[in-house]
Amino acid sequence: MLRKYILVSGRVQGVGFRYHIMNLALEYHLTGWVRNLNNGAVEMEIQGESDALEQFIQNMDSGTHWIRIDHCSVTEVSIILEETAFRIRS
Repeated sequence: MLRKYILVSGRVQGVGFRYHIMNLALEYHLTGWVRNLNNGAVEMEIQGESDALEQFIQNMDSGTHWIRIDHCSVTEVSIILEETAFRIRS
């Protein structure tokens, strides 16, 4: 079990990116959260099995043709054992 903090920039706001991320997380049975930042970037924390996390990261830009990820940084963070769902934060 791993947890990753991911920060992405590009065309990731106003294109359904957070909802795509939520659906992708559910598809791979991951928990965590995603939210827009004021600077136009999107941040998220995703938790689950290593293989599922890698597939999730590889498919983040596969939502719609409007999504474009120009930069993505991934950092490992501490696991939250009591987390059981994925949600979109405001």
